[in-house]
Amino acid sequence: MAVVTRDDVVEAAGRVAGQVEQTPLVEARLGGHAVWLKCENRQTGGAFKLRGASNRLLAMSAAERALGVVAFSSGNHAQGVAIAARRLGMKAVIVMPGDAPRLKAEGTRAQGAEIVFYDRRTEDRIAIAERIAADSGATIVPSFDDPYIVAGQGTVGIEIIDQLGRSPARIVIPCGGGGLAAAIALACPEAEITIVEPDGWDDMGRSLRGGAIVPVAPDAPHTLCDALQTPRVSPITFDVLSRRQAAALSVSDEQACAAVAWAWREHQLVVEAGGSVALAAILSGKVEMVDDLVVILSGGNIDPALHARIVGQATR
Repeated sequence: MAVVTRDDVVEAAGRVAGQVEQTPLVEARLGGHAVWLKCENRQTGGAFKLRGASNRLLAMSAAERALGVVAFSSGNHAQGVAIAARRLGMKAVIVMPGDAPRLKAEGTRAQGAEIVFYDRRTEDRIAIAERIAADSGATIVPSFDDPYIVAGQGTVGIEIIDQLGRSPARIVIPCGGGGLAAAIALACPEAEITIVEPDGWDDMGRSLRGGAIVPVAPDAPHTLCDALQTPRVSPITFDVLSRRQAAALSVSDEQACAAVAWAWREHQLVVEAGGSVALAAILSGKVEMVDDLVVILSGGNIDPALHARIVGQATR
C-alpha cells in the first residue's frame, strides 16, 4: 500500500500552484460559535477534484501523457480530470454511470473528454476502465485510491491553515472514497477530523468503527448525494483516517437538502447535495460545536432546476 505524508501534500501545493483556485473561507455564526465554510464549490470545475487530478497529471512523464488517461466517476472527478487533461493537451476517457447528473456529463464532455457510460448496478466501472487502459496504454486515474490524487486534495487543508493563520480546532468533511478527508487530515495534523457520509453509503464510518474495510451494501438506497456514492473505500484513505481516529457520521437526503437551502439562503452559495453533507451534520446538531470549526463545502455541481426546487421547498 502506498503511503502519503504531509510532505507529499506540501509538494503537491507547489506543483498545482497556478492550476487551481484558492477558494474562499467564509465566516458564519452557528449556535454562538464561529464556523468557517471552505467553499470548494467555487473551485474551477465546481468541486475540489481538480486539485488531485492536476497533481496526478502534472506528475506524469511526457511518454505517459502522450497515451492519455482514463478515469471513472459520477461527475466531479470526471470534470477535474477532463480540465487537467485539456490544459496539458492530453486525451481523457471517462467511465461514467448512466444515471450521472446531466449537468456533470455535459460539463465533462465540454472539456473535450470522451465519455463511456455504464450501468452502476450491473457493471464494474473499474473493470471497464482497465479494459480501456489495456487497449490504449492510457494511465488509470482513480478518484481517491492514488497517492498523487490524495496529496493534491490535501492542498485544501494547506489553504485553510494559510487563510486562518492557524490550524482550526475541528474540520468536518464530506466523504465518499475518503480522498479529501484523508488528505485534509494529513495537511492539518492538529485538527480533529469528522467525516460525513450519506445514510446507507456510510462505508467509511462502518469501516472505521469495525477496524477493517467493509463495502457498501448491494441494496444501498438511492441518494441525491451522487458525488459520494463510492462502493468501497481504499486502503490509503482508510489507513490515514483510522490513524487519525476520525469521527464518522451520516446524514439523510432530507438533511442534506436542508443544508443546500441554508447555504443559498444565508450566503448565496450553490452547493450540491453531496457537497453539503458536512454542513448538514452541523445544522442537524450531530457535531459538537467548537470555536474555529471549519466545514468543507466540497462541490456545487447541481442541476439548476433541482437546486431551485430544494430551495423553494425549504422556504414554504
